[in-house]
Amino acid sequence: MAGDKVLTLTDANFGEQVENYEGVVLVDFWASWCGPCRMIAPVIDELAVEYDGKMKIGKVNVDENRATAAKYGVMSIPTLLVFKGGKEVDRLVGFRPKEDLKKELDKYV
Repeated sequence: MAGDKVLTLTDANFGEQVENYEGVVLVDFWASWCGPCRMIAPVIDELAVEYDGKMKIGKVNVDENRATAAKYGVMSIPTLLVFKGGKEVDRLVGFRPKEDLKKELDKYV
């Protein structure tokens, strides 16, 4: 459920790919049973292509990676977290149109 440019993030690789990365990372916390998650998935794929080279974009399946979801207090999905220099700098909960997401992401690139 992710395009070629979208990283698959797990409990095992989250630290290396996100927390220890100096640049900007958008992380989509999702689940296969979540309707709004399925609606936002193609938008995330498009953003990954548009922001390629400017930021990493990855997805965490909350059913398979409960530790990471719990660590960041993800209570509703989809939840999009923006990290910069390994620290959470923004949080967007629920479906958002692509234009709204781009406005938020442009603050960090």
